[in-house]
Amino acid sequence: MAATVVTVDGEMVGSLRRAINDCADRGLQHASKWAAELLAAVSPAKRRARQDLSFVSSTPARNGASDTSLSFPPPHPHGPLTSAVDSRVSHEELTLELDEQDVLFAGMANFRCREFARAAHTLNGCSSSRGRFLWLYSQYLASEKTALRDWNKLDMDRSQPAVPVNISLLELYETASSLELKADPWILFLRGLLLHRLNRREAAIECALLSLQRYLWNWSAWDLLSSLINDGEELFSLLPLLPVLSIPSTHPLVHLFQIRTLNALHQPSENELGLCDRLLGPDNFPRSLWIMSLRANVLYHLHGKHPSLDFPAAEQQFEKILKIDPCRIDDIDVYSNILYVTENRLTLSRLAHDFLALDKDRPEVCCLVGNHYSLRAEHEKAIRYFRRATQLDRTYLSAWTLMGHEYVEMKNSHAAIEAYRRAVDVNRKDYRAWYGLGQAYELLNMHQYALHYYQHATALRPYDVRLWQAQGASYQEMGRLREAIECLKRALLGADANEIAIALKLARLHNDLDEAADAVAYHQRIINISRAIRKPVAEWARSAMYVARYYYVLEGGDLELARELLETVAGSNSEDADAAADLLKSVKGAIGREEDGVKEESSIEM
Repeated sequence: MAATVVTVDGEMVGSLRRAINDCADRGLQHASKWAAELLAAVSPAKRRARQDLSFVSSTPARNGASDTSLSFPPPHPHGPLTSAVDSRVSHEELTLELDEQDVLFAGMANFRCREFARAAHTLNGCSSSRGRFLWLYSQYLASEKTALRDWNKLDMDRSQPAVPVNISLLELYETASSLELKADPWILFLRGLLLHRLNRREAAIECALLSLQRYLWNWSAWDLLSSLINDGEELFSLLPLLPVLSIPSTHPLVHLFQIRTLNALHQPSENELGLCDRLLGPDNFPRSLWIMSLRANVLYHLHGKHPSLDFPAAEQQFEKILKIDPCRIDDIDVYSNILYVTENRLTLSRLAHDFLALDKDRPEVCCLVGNHYSLRAEHEKAIRYFRRATQLDRTYLSAWTLMGHEYVEMKNSHAAIEAYRRAVDVNRKDYRAWYGLGQAYELLNMHQYALHYYQHATALRPYDVRLWQAQGASYQEMGRLREAIECLKRALLGADANEIAIALKLARLHNDLDEAADAVAYHQRIINISRAIRKPVAEWARSAMYVARYYYVLEGGDLELARELLETVAGSNSEDADAAADLLKSVKGAIGREEDGVKEESSIEM
């Protein structure tokens, strides 16, 4: 059962409202958008109540003087710590911002026009914390832009590195560390971001936590922390440390962080689905399309783990989202993946047409169109759109992975390997790229390499049946049948209760190892499942024949079971019917001889 969720109150509403402006004023547009969407999802009654309170508290003093202290509300359980809201520092900071207001406006105008170098130049002399953050953040984005430009110049060149190399990161980090505003939550966030880019993970986690301790509602900091976590085990070891943020473990932000992280790791469970349902409850964020999209992603990743939690459920959730907001592009690529797997050509074609007209320069839209062409087996066109998506966003993992899949379909293993390697360079925590590398090397009959990459994928997703099957197939090709059996047994543990294909493979492997008793056990499993779900006899006739032969040859074997199975097969329209009829005669003869032996022994005793 999912954990409880603290309901939204007036303080949370106020914090979200402040976060919209605070994040936007510092160029963190995605965090500002997130806060705005979440705020709009709160019930109107709760939002109006908070607005009325804000109006009363912001009424000018009777003497006409503005009460600047009201811009800094007292701390509350869902806001920053008391030490971070020192009134003396707040007034000083407010005075600095008022003095630099025109320069900040000019710098922010350049920033919004993506003229980052110019914005940094404009803000160079600022002393306020907001000005210094914008100055440094603009330098960082300008350096990223330069690194990407230089990287693109080396396209198709052997000297091109796997990812753009930003040579300014260390210098920027040293600048951020030398600022007097070391305790500023925004500077701490930026330091964490730079440390992340410098592959100093533990220090980056510490900075992200310190930033959130001082300013809780910066979703960019939560997102950074999420990207620094390697697996679900590490996440759940981190969650008990979050009380350092002075919020309960049932706070909505903690749950949103948990769901977001497990989705990114492809490891959500039914618990996260329950959390989404609670967060979408009437006392929290009932209208949040962002949380609905989180829920759809959970359903997407739960595919195969539960019969009722499958692609159709995720598809219905996405349909609901688009019905409310038909222009929402976020996660449309995930929806297109579902439509591709379910082969819903009509809906995928319609979405590709509509969203291409809406915004052809969003990588998610390019991915959607690529899936549309892939389903039509137009692989070259699909690759063109997936490549376009990577040009728009070099870190767009799905496009690299899907491009690799297209090359596999075209039997171009070397190009597929290159695409999958780019995906791994972007994110080593995504099992799909590792799995794709394994498939590509399998096409080249390089099973030792394929096994290596399958093992990487399985380590990231240990409950995925397909990955264990892939490992088993590699071991089998290498002649290591005992290891192949162990992998398939592991796959069978997580498989559907009515799975018979894996059991059949296990039966054949045990037969190859001359372990007939074990082979019979799996063949018997196939027979029992097939009968329970009423499969045609022709589909399990060979298993029945194997079991019957085994008991016919085995001394003291169950001849009655053998006869019953053979009679069933002989009376069917399977291609084994004649062989079953011939063997049935021998089995009946053996049964007759046994009965005669029993009668003879009885007469002697008498």
